[in-house]
Amino acid sequence: MNANSNRTEIKQSSFLITIIAFLVFYSCKDRPQEKPTEDMIEEVGTSDGFESIFDGSTLDNWDGDPTYWRVENGNLVGEITPETLLDANTFIIWQGGEPSDFELKLEFRISENGNSGINYRSEQLDTIPFALRGYQADIDGKHRYTGQNYEERKRTTLAYRGEKAEISTQENASEPGSLRSNVQRNAWQSRKILESLGHMDSLKTKIKNDWNEAHLIVKGNTMQHFINGVLMSEVIDNDSVNRSGSGKIGVQVHVGPPMKVEYRNILLKQL
Repeated sequence: MNANSNRTEIKQSSFLITIIAFLVFYSCKDRPQEKPTEDMIEEVGTSDGFESIFDGSTLDNWDGDPTYWRVENGNLVGEITPETLLDANTFIIWQGGEPSDFELKLEFRISENGNSGINYRSEQLDTIPFALRGYQADIDGKHRYTGQNYEERKRTTLAYRGEKAEISTQENASEPGSLRSNVQRNAWQSRKILESLGHMDSLKTKIKNDWNEAHLIVKGNTMQHFINGVLMSEVIDNDSVNRSGSGKIGVQVHVGPPMKVEYRNILLKQL
């Protein structure tokens, strides 16, 4: 076979390959793309067990004072202005139940002078509008307290950032005024530090002056607070008199100067 015949066969083969590729391309192009069904979307969204409890556009299933709470740019926003200074801490409270054992994930961003927190296993007071009493994952703009476990309107600080603490029942727990008498320097005295999780200032460097992720793991009498994947505090609450096994979830704006706090991607997994 001469060279001209070889070239002719090569050209014919190349032409056939081009035609086949052309037909395959347009066959795929014309075929309707498979769209995810609602079942597929639900499976993807809940495969890890977490459910969104804030829709990013409304305050449906949340109850708070609209003077201080709104939805903006997909975020749950709490804000105090010079014209709306507070006399008492106020919360916006999730109305979807009172979880016992759960994991909660969310992202937060707070102004430098801000003071906020995520309450859980809490009770709502009848005497003060939108007030909660119970465990709190503390958050503040200067990050002095962010990550610690503070019990709002009750036993005060249970574990500072960097502490794994065990809480015991105080000896005079049944006496009137025993809660107040067992608090010194805004910290509960019937607690034992089991180990250090890291130096408070070193852990502070893991917290951003921007969006941060909080992850709470609450199971039985153990409560762990993570910020950006780092364990900031852990409480083992053996106080049979004062501990709480279930309750409401809410986020706070705190008495003080004008401030702004934002929350987004609020996800709950009940265990």
